[in-house]
Amino acid sequence: MTRRPAIAIAFVCMTCALPGCVERRIVITSEPTGATVFLNDTEVGRTPVEVDFTYFGVYDVRVRKDGFEPLATTAEAKAPFYEWPGVDLVAMLVPVTKKTRIDWHFDLQPANADESSLLERASAARASFTAEQSSSGQ
Repeated sequence: MTRRPAIAIAFVCMTCALPGCVERRIVITSEPTGATVFLNDTEVGRTPVEVDFTYFGVYDVRVRKDGFEPLATTAEAKAPFYEWPGVDLVAMLVPVTKKTRIDWHFDLQPANADESSLLERASAARASFTAEQSSSGQ
């Protein structure tokens, strides 16, 4: 066996034996700090909080703290280029840990204790819910 094929075979064997690793983490902060965070209806901690994740995509996020309006929204964890389908197979052959960090920040608004504004928001929510129900045919 000549030297070049032997080196190539050794490189392929080492690459297969030492696959790269992936660390995926979402870091969630809020103003004020200490707010309770839920991702997809699972409590993950109080801000600032770091959460390991497996899948990229859209997450349901709820943030709440006493004295502040609760926040319910969605946030997207976008894949970096080395995590794109096809590219990820090649990237995993490189024996290096790939770290993905996604930062989300949420600002909470102080709670409004005014009863009239609370009733106004409840009416708006009811109207929105009724409109959704009628448009979906239920």
